[in-house]
Amino acid sequence: MIFAAQVSEPLIRWKYIREQWDDKILTALVDHIQLTLISMALGIVVAAALAAIALRYRWWAGPITAFSAFVYTIPSVALFGLLVPYTGLSKTPAVIALTGYTLLVLVSAFIAGFQSVPEAVREAADGMGLSPRRRVLAVELPLALPYIITGIRVATVTTVGLVTVAAIIGKGGLGDLILDGLRLTYWTPMIVGAVLSVTLALVLDLGLWLAGRVATPWARRGRSR
Repeated sequence: MIFAAQVSEPLIRWKYIREQWDDKILTALVDHIQLTLISMALGIVVAAALAAIALRYRWWAGPITAFSAFVYTIPSVALFGLLVPYTGLSKTPAVIALTGYTLLVLVSAFIAGFQSVPEAVREAADGMGLSPRRRVLAVELPLALPYIITGIRVATVTTVGLVTVAAIIGKGGLGDLILDGLRLTYWTPMIVGAVLSVTLALVLDLGLWLAGRVATPWARRGRSR
């Protein structure tokens, strides 16, 4: 009987989408976007700081990379479970966990980007009398951008997927729809949540790719030769 009910249940009930669009679906989508953007923003700030330390003090590179890799290997469900007793059922444990998962990719991207800058370029900048800070911002950062943007793209797509897992604590954005569908054996919210999650990941990735092309026109010219 249960199997028959599952088979007869249509994949999409458009009435559900029309009735729940404002109250449930759109709210879940906005929450998903907010969690992704907040986690990515914090991840970029933290990763930039850690990468700066690793580049300035080379012996820190190993421990920082190892710590980022360790955080990345922690199962997301377990990490949410460890954080909830201290933070409560709020967006805080989701943001902390999601930020932590971005670090390995972002720190590696920052380090690889700045290490790709030729030493001759640094020497030329010093010869022009640029201060270390201005050299980093005006010379090294633009040349490192292709690596950094690629890392941000990978981390963003990964974060969009991981946000859905936060549904286990009720803060999973579109993942809440997927979990509701699983609980109720109701395909429509599952399909809506999954399709919107994939669409959001593709849109953000495309937007970052376009932003990267605009920010690094010299890279395009170099590849076209």
